[in-house]
Amino acid sequence: MIQTAPSRRAAWAARLNAVAFLDSAKAWDLLETLGPDGLEKGVAADWAASAAVRPEPAARWRAEALAFDLDGERRRLEALGARLIVRGEPEYPRLLGSVPDAPLVLYAWGRLDDLPAAAVVGARAPTVYGRRMARRLAADFARRRVAVVSGLARGIDSEAHEAALNAGGATWAVLGSGLGQVYPPENRELARRIAEEGGCVLSEFPLAVAPHRANFPRRNRIVAGLCEATIVVEGRARSGSLLTAGDAAQYGREVYAVPGPADSPLSDGPHKLLRSGARLATRVEDVTSLFPTRFGACPSVPREGGPGPSVTAEEAQLLRHLGSDSLSLEELARLTALDMPALSLIMFGLEIKELVSAVPGQRYAKKTLS
Repeated sequence: MIQTAPSRRAAWAARLNAVAFLDSAKAWDLLETLGPDGLEKGVAADWAASAAVRPEPAARWRAEALAFDLDGERRRLEALGARLIVRGEPEYPRLLGSVPDAPLVLYAWGRLDDLPAAAVVGARAPTVYGRRMARRLAADFARRRVAVVSGLARGIDSEAHEAALNAGGATWAVLGSGLGQVYPPENRELARRIAEEGGCVLSEFPLAVAPHRANFPRRNRIVAGLCEATIVVEGRARSGSLLTAGDAAQYGREVYAVPGPADSPLSDGPHKLLRSGARLATRVEDVTSLFPTRFGACPSVPREGGPGPSVTAEEAQLLRHLGSDSLSLEELARLTALDMPALSLIMFGLEIKELVSAVPGQRYAKKTLS
């Protein structure tokens, strides 16, 4: 906890982390150079010398750090069942600690095991194809004991987290807000599942910090920094997922993109990455094959339930047509020459077998196994 006697360093880390406009690199310099005693007893000039800044901002930082409600933060941490991890501590993720702008602290809710990790990020309003690819990749990573990392956002992020959980693996969600302000609000239950089912919800922000536009690029760098590989599944040419990919490339990590339909605007981002040198990802082996010591050595988790349900010849025909996108009954009728009553009955059977799902617009899509 951040207030116990052995944790004066953690207490000062929490104070420094709460100071507005004090970047993580300078906060780390202050903590390392001055230590708890120097931070407490030093004057603004000492802070300025350690951070290589003028005395005026150093004085503001010191005043703001001392004004931080440390006792209240400790109580809120205990109530949530979360903890504070300070850079340099054994539990702090090794890969993240190696980047130059690593956060000074991580607020962690759940388990943060020492696992290889891959980020799966993408559009907030993805297509059926994008959702299916995100779920397939995330589930397969999870079965190989690779932690699936994303940002808990709507769309691809949520699909990746849920698929990893459903596959029995670990997933880490990084927030652009404090742990006490999970965003988006409809994902609060998903955050709870992650924390309770062997994963971890992470943030560098104090618990009460609300989501803000400026926070999400900072969140993205943590997603990239935690991972050996970042995979982008759909996104426009200027999407936030491309910023995450850019951070990954800057850190010397591998960047992958899932190709999409050429006429979809959500393919613009992945295709832009591919033209810029990103690797192609259509299955999990495209990623794990490049990391034999970390990914390739991870044993896979077998699928539960044995082989899937048997299908009739007509059902198999329909599943083949539902290849990469959703189709309406009318479109399926044109492709198969089946009449509408027969089609409706067959699709109902496929839904019962959990091989297809109805999607908005009275359309059907293959259901991803996870």
